[in-house]
Amino acid sequence: MKFDTASLTRLSIHHVGNKGLEQKVTLSENEFDFGDGLTQKLEKFFLGKFMQAHERFKFSHPSSLQFNEVYSYAENIFADKEAFHENTRNIARHLFESTTHPKIKPGELYVAHFINCEIEERVVEAVGIFKTEVKSGYFDVSRKNRDFTMAYLEGIDSNKFDKGCIIFNTKPEEGFLVAIMDNQNRGEEAKYWSENFLGLTQINNEFHQTNHLLNLTKEFISERMTEEFEVEKTDQIVLLNRSVEYFNKHETFDKEEFVTEVFGQPDLIESFNNYDTEYRQNYDIELEDSFDISPQAVKKQARVFKSVLKLDKNFHVYIHGNKDMIEKGVDEDGRKYYKLYFEDEE
Repeated sequence: MKFDTASLTRLSIHHVGNKGLEQKVTLSENEFDFGDGLTQKLEKFFLGKFMQAHERFKFSHPSSLQFNEVYSYAENIFADKEAFHENTRNIARHLFESTTHPKIKPGELYVAHFINCEIEERVVEAVGIFKTEVKSGYFDVSRKNRDFTMAYLEGIDSNKFDKGCIIFNTKPEEGFLVAIMDNQNRGEEAKYWSENFLGLTQINNEFHQTNHLLNLTKEFISERMTEEFEVEKTDQIVLLNRSVEYFNKHETFDKEEFVTEVFGQPDLIESFNNYDTEYRQNYDIELEDSFDISPQAVKKQARVFKSVLKLDKNFHVYIHGNKDMIEKGVDEDGRKYYKLYFEDEE
């Protein structure tokens, strides 16, 4: 996904309140005339964060894609640019109807049209839908006559929006290709953006596969293993490191090879395979036993694979390699200790 040549062509702005809190939706009469001075700044504002968005989604609906409101409005925009603004008003109305969770903040809604966006080696047009909810305070200093004045104002951070999606005009019969972001909400209240409003499902590609395999491995080692086996914290860290190492040094995932290299022992392998089956059922996903590994997904997940042994609030021990170089024990006074062996000190 590249936006080096992307250009903003149209933009409409509306304000959407929380219907569940009896707030209102305020629709603009006309498109926003951003002019030459704002074009590049707006393009950076809307598109900059999506450079790192590697997950892909598509519109869906239990009955028919045509019943997915945002899909239909985007389809109308791609088909008739003169109907752009009216469709943005419909998008704002639909977001208002979807905004009922008490934690969702009101904010400005921006619907934009772009040309020359590159995705999957194709150059296509796109519709962007963005929302800002959080205002930041700043001091405005200006000169008046021979003195300076200062006022406190509130505005939008020019480096980020709070929620966004970009709908690429490709594969319309499958629900388009969509990238999304939500910087404010997690958990149940976040679903209103991706599910209630947009009606998206994740595309099952190599990023999706890699992300889930790493996640289920982390959950198994951190949670299930401790329920079924007596496992030292150092053993858990070694297995977490070994898992990430496998994904870093291989281009293709092979489940049989993976469990042999990482877990080795038959009882651990059997336990992992049982947890794998449960994970697929709980998340209602299909995972392949062999697929191309996504480096972007590995990089994302590696951040939460903790290789740190925390001892009270006094010490953090980072374990990156040979577990035999660290020894756990208890002294004659009952105090627990770890003994570290090393060859070189840096």
